[in-house]
Amino acid sequence: MNQNPHIQSAFLHVEKSPAFWMIFAPVFAIFFVASVLASLVGVQWRSLLPGAENSKGFIEGVSSAVYTLMSYII
Repeated sequence: MNQNPHIQSAFLHVEKSPAFWMIFAPVFAIFFVASVLASLVGVQWRSLLPGAENSKGFIEGVSSAVYTLMSYII
């Protein structure tokens, strides 16, 4: 298969708009605090956040939950 390195680098350096960051950052902070508090209490936080059920790490789970929520609101 012939792969063009210019096309691949274009997809790797996609810049997000300011509107994306205005939604992503606060929602990430809210989900992060909620998951930390749930972990301290002993609640399974991955089942509470949408899209985080199959994630391996803490940050990965919160990020996937934020992306899932953003797909519903955008």
